[in-house]
Amino acid sequence: MEPSPRPVGRFAPSTTGEAHPGTLVAALLAWLDARAAGGRVVLRLENLDHTRCRPAWATQMIDDLAWLGLDWDAIVDQEARRADHEAALDVLAAADRLYRCTCSRRDRSGGRRAPDGGWAYANTCRGRTLPAAGWRTATEPLRVRLDDGPIALVDEGGLELTQDPALEMGDPIVVRRDGVLAYQLVVVVDDDAAGVTRVVRGRDIAPSTATQVAMQQLLGLPTPVYRHHLLLVAPRGGKLAKLHGSAPASELRARYRGDELCGLLAGAVGLTEDAAPLRPADLVRDFSWSRVITRDVVTTWAGSLTFDS
Repeated sequence: MEPSPRPVGRFAPSTTGEAHPGTLVAALLAWLDARAAGGRVVLRLENLDHTRCRPAWATQMIDDLAWLGLDWDAIVDQEARRADHEAALDVLAAADRLYRCTCSRRDRSGGRRAPDGGWAYANTCRGRTLPAAGWRTATEPLRVRLDDGPIALVDEGGLELTQDPALEMGDPIVVRRDGVLAYQLVVVVDDDAAGVTRVVRGRDIAPSTATQVAMQQLLGLPTPVYRHHLLLVAPRGGKLAKLHGSAPASELRARYRGDELCGLLAGAVGLTEDAAPLRPADLVRDFSWSRVITRDVVTTWAGSLTFDS
C-alpha cells in the first residue's frame, strides 16, 4: 500500500489593507493544520481587485506573517495567474454556462436573504447569452449558471454546509463589469493549481462553500477537505462583526514581539493555557483541532489586546 500524499494547505488573504489579529489567527491555524500533518502550506496573495489591493500591502503581509514566525512552501501572486483563470472561463463558455447580467445590487435588494446575509440573486438573466465574439468582449458582468439542486456537504469539524447554491445564493458573478475576475471562480482554480487538499478558513466564508463545490464540479476539479474555525470579533453587541480596522499589524508590532503576540493568539483560541511567548513551530507537535475553541472570541484593542470568549 502506497503512503498517502502529503496534505497541502493554504492561507489566502486579500491584500486590501494591513493584517489584523483575525488575519493572524487564520494564518496560524491554517499553517498549523498543514504542518502538524507533515504537509505543505502555500501563501496566496489575493490581489485581483485593483480598486482595493495595493502592492505595498502584499509586501507588508508577507513581512508581518514572517514576523509572527510563519513560513511557506510557496508564495503565489494571484494576479500573475490570469491565464489559468481565463482558461477556466473558456471551459465554462464552451459548456454554455456563462451569461451576461444587467441586474444591479439595487435590483436584488428587498428580495430573498442569502445564507451569507446578503441578498440572493434570483437568476433573472439566465436566458441571456454571451456576445457573438465571446465572453472577452462583454461589457456587462458575467455570471455562471450553476446546476440546480442541493449539494450535501458537512465540513471536517461537523459544520453543516448543505445548500442549494443556485437557489439560496444565486448564480455567482465570475467577471465584474470592470473586468476583474471574481472570487468564486478564481479561488477554486487557484486551489486546484496549487494542489490544495485542505482549506482551513474562518466560518464567515462557510456560506460560500457550496457555491465553490458547485464550481469545482462544473470545471471537473477535485474538492478539498474544508474546515471552518472561530472568528475574532469586535465588542459591538448584537450580531458579531469581524474585527476590521483596529489593531493593524503595524501597531501590534510596535507593542509586541512576534513570539509574544503568537503566544497571546494561541492562548485566545485555546491552544495554550498561559499565553506565554512562543513561536508557531513550538505548537506543531501538540496541535489538535480538539483543543481549538469553537465559539467566537471578543477582541478588544486599547494599546494592548484582550480576549473574552
